[in-house]
Amino acid sequence: MPRHARKLPRSFYDRPTREVARDLLGKYIVYNSPDGKLSGRIVEVEAYIGQDDPACHAARGETERNAVMFGLPGFSYIYFIYGMYFCLNFVTEKKGFGAAVLLRACEPSEGLDIMYKNSPRIRSDTQLLNGPGKFCRSFGLTREQNGLDLTGTVLYLEDRAEKAPRIGRSRRIGIREGRDRLWRYFDADSKAVTKR
Repeated sequence: MPRHARKLPRSFYDRPTREVARDLLGKYIVYNSPDGKLSGRIVEVEAYIGQDDPACHAARGETERNAVMFGLPGFSYIYFIYGMYFCLNFVTEKKGFGAAVLLRACEPSEGLDIMYKNSPRIRSDTQLLNGPGKFCRSFGLTREQNGLDLTGTVLYLEDRAEKAPRIGRSRRIGIREGRDRLWRYFDADSKAVTKR
């Protein structure tokens, strides 16, 4: 752990989802994988909030697939989409309320050799983790890591006491419903953000 790094506690996630989403920008995600340590600086996220949000997986209530979203805050929720991509989310708010923040993009920090091994077609650092599916592929995350405690030692987030980024905001990407909500947040100066 870097000298000034502090692992984010459960109380960080046990807050309104949009607040958590904004505060995630500039934090680091760390994965102690079987192949070695990987980390990246978070530069783009989207909030998905409860049964009143038609784009949220919790909109139709609790199911076997989304059960982690209705559990305690501070756990990983990973789902499979389009028959080919895994997507990582961080569960937020109180138990019983289905909400999470989707990780859309990071700037790679540690373990780039492992990331390139997992994503051999990519040739640029800024392209390794710029998309939720690309992030999970490069980090080697699958449904096997669904439901991990983010306050544990395998997959967790750190505050490395860096300067807060300049935050941009927009509509969420790649959804059919709930497109009017400006719940996508990104580092306005990062080249790893998926879309401007």
